[in-house]
This record gives sequence, C-alpha cells and structure tokens, in this order.
Amino acid sequence: MSAPTAIKPAWQALLLRHETLLLLLLVAEWFLFYHYGTSVNRRGMTVGFGTFDRQMDILRHSCEIGLLALALTPVILTAGIDLSVGSLLGLCAVVFGMLAHDAGLNLPLAAALTIGAGALAGGLNAGLITKLRLPPLIVTLGTYSLFRGLAEAFTKGSVTYTDFPASFLFLGQERWLGLPAQAWVFLLVAGAVWMLVHATTVGRSLRAIGFSPEGARFAGLPADRSVALVYVLAGFIAAVAALIYTARLGQAKADAGTGYELYAITAVVLGGTSIFGGRGSVTGTLLGVAAIAVLKSGLATLPVVIRLNAAEEIAGLATGALLLLALAASAWAARRAPS
Repeated sequence: MSAPTAIKPAWQALLLRHETLLLLLLVAEWFLFYHYGTSVNRRGMTVGFGTFDRQMDILRHSCEIGLLALALTPVILTAGIDLSVGSLLGLCAVVFGMLAHDAGLNLPLAAALTIGAGALAGGLNAGLITKLRLPPLIVTLGTYSLFRGLAEAFTKGSVTYTDFPASFLFLGQERWLGLPAQAWVFLLVAGAVWMLVHATTVGRSLRAIGFSPEGARFAGLPADRSVALVYVLAGFIAAVAALIYTARLGQAKADAGTGYELYAITAVVLGGTSIFGGRGSVTGTLLGVAAIAVLKSGLATLPVVIRLNAAEEIAGLATGALLLLALAASAWAARRAPS
C-alpha cells in the first residue's frame, strides 16, 4: 500500500505542471478545429483543418513569431523585456534588401551582414540596460520606435525589395525532408536556446538574476554580462527571423513584423515564463507558440468566423482570452500542487 501512496504525489505534480495543462489545452483546441474547421485550398477545393498540408502551413507561418518567442524567453527570465524585436525584424529585412539589391552583394554575405546588424542592434539595447542601468521597458520602447523609424527612412516609406532568387525563396516557401525549410532553422535555434537556458551555468544565472539581480551580483555571478548576452542573442535571432520572413513572402519592406513582438511575448508568458523573471522553460514557450499558431489558423477555418469575415479580430480576442485562461490555470495548479 505504501508504493502507490509514494508515487501519487509525483504524478499529481506532473499533471498539474503548467506545461502539462497547456499541452492538454493545445490538444483540445486542435481537436475542436479538426472537427469543425474547413478551408479552401489553392485549387478551390474544400479541405479540413487536420490535413497534412494545413498543418505544414501552420508550421510555416508560425516560424518567425516562434523565433522571436525563443529570443524573448531568456530575456524575460532575467525579469527584462524586449519590445523592439518586431521592429528589428522589419529593419533587418530592409537592411537585407538594401545589401542584396542596392549594394549588389551576394546573398550569403548580405545575410551574414544582416545577422551582424541584428546582433549589433541587440547590443545597443544591452549597453543601455547594463551600462546606464536604464529600465529594459523604457530602453526597448525607445528602440522599438527607433528601429521602425530607420526602416521607414531607408525605404522612404514606400520601397519594397522583391525579385529574390529561387535559391533564397526556398528557405521560406519550399519543403526539405518533408517539413517546411524554415522549420529546420527553427528547430536548430530552439535546440540552441534550450541548451543555453537549461544545460549551462549561464541559464542558471538567468534565473538567479530574475529572482534578485542584486543578490546575483553579491553571489559573484556575472549578471551584467549574462543580461547583455540575452539581448544580443535576441537581436541575432530577430535578424534570422527577418531572413525567413523575407524568404516566405518574397519581399522586404519597412512594416515587416508589425505586432509580432506582442504575439511573441504572449507565447512566452502563455508558456509559463513569469513576466517578473526567475521561472520559465523553453518547452513551455514552444507549447505557447503552438497554441497561438493553432488558434489563429483554426479560427480562420470556422464557418461562423468565415461568414463574419473577422478572423484577425477574433483571433486577437481569443489569444488574450487564452492567455488569461492559462495564467488562471497555472495559479490554480500552483495552489493544488503538493508541497
């Protein structure tokens, strides 16, 4: 009789984990749309939500927001925030277009310089936060406007870069080994961020900084160096997302990535990372990204939403409701979990 008693608390703790509850919610919403959702494919045929091609489209269209969410996870773990990642995506897309078309650079070099520009922009955030001790919210709110303004200035608000070669468009529009090509980049970045957060001393220091920045410094942790690293990494990943965005749409313009930072932050918090820092996981972020991607795509396939022609508006409302529901479920689970 003693063995089941000892095992039960462990199972109860597992079932009440935020990630487990979010996974159950994800499965529930997927089956809801599987049974009630339909859409029209490119050949004019009515297809169900659960088709393989539909799932691949969801994966393809969620990679950029997913990358930004991965970039923000270690940032928010430190009790920081980066509101500039969506604007930086747009700026990096424009920079890539300028380098490839106006400067005439070959695409690999243009891509490398674009990623370097993204890391440099992340370094600007890092320097203002760690050297001048400015609040991350204020700094990144400023660079949010700065990066978007630079993108508008470079393009004069009207220039759109197109006519990229098929070899580059393959990254955003074709499949490789059965999956959308950009999904492999996403998985590579997800693996790298997971290793950083969960398998390195830097990742452990990020949690300590989130709980108590001053305590982390008194403990001898390189707090400023770790914080600077995550903001530079956010800029690096935002530039990668910009390349994928450009390849998927076949164009680079100043308004690329508008609003993406809000979806990315929602995915991170929905995944269980505390906005106050110190607690969270990359696995939770991935589940949060999946939940939002399925919700946005699935709502557009419901007959009632199609009749109302308000998929974007309803998706925004539902995303907010989903976030509140997940936060409430997490709080309830924390109270019910065995101590």
